[in-house]
Amino acid sequence: MMSVPMCAAGRWNGCLGTFTGVALIAMAALPLAALAVWALAHRRRGAGATPARAWRMSLAEVGIVYGTVPWVWMTMLPGAGAGVVPGRVSLVPLRDLATMGTGQIVGNLVVFAALGFFAPVRFAALASVPRALALAAGCSVLVEVAQYVLWLDRVSSVDDVLLNTAGAGLAALASRGWWRGTPKAPSDRPRRALASAP
Repeated sequence: MMSVPMCAAGRWNGCLGTFTGVALIAMAALPLAALAVWALAHRRRGAGATPARAWRMSLAEVGIVYGTVPWVWMTMLPGAGAGVVPGRVSLVPLRDLATMGTGQIVGNLVVFAALGFFAPVRFAALASVPRALALAAGCSVLVEVAQYVLWLDRVSSVDDVLLNTAGAGLAALASRGWWRGTPKAPSDRPRRALASAP
C-alpha cells in the first residue's frame, strides 16, 4: 500500500489505487460537496422551493453520491493478481462472515449506508425499508458481479451483499424521521407550480 507522504508528494496516479489515497481524496472533496449542496439549494430556492425542502433535497442528492462513490471505489480496487487470477465466487451465506475482521465487517456495512440513508429522503418511491433494502441489494450485486467479470483478484461473496444490504437498511431506519418531508411529486418544483402548469 502506498504511504501518505507519496500521495502528498503528488503521485496521484498511485494514490488512486490505495485505500489511503481514496480516503484522502474524499476528504479533499468535502468542500466541493458542501459547495454543491449550497448551489443546488440556491437553485431550488430560486425556483420557488421552501428553504427547508431545498436544503433537504440538495443534501440528500449530494449525500448519496459523496457517501457512496468512495466506498464503491475502494471495493473496486484491484488486488495483486488482478487481470491474472480468475474471478472467485462464494455463494454460501455466512461462511465468509466468520473469517472477516471487524474492520472488513464495518466497511461492508457502510458501503451503501449513505444510499440507504438519503435515497428514501430524496425519492418518495424509495421511502420504505424494504425498497431501500432492495436498492442496496441490487447495487451490491452489481458491484460483486463487476469484481468477478473484471478479474480484480477479489472474491465475489454473498456475505458482502448481505452486509452491504444490512448497512443500508439500518441507515434507512436512522433517516426515517425525514421521510415525511419527501415530495410526492415527480419533480422538484413546488406543488403550486405543478398545479398552475398547463
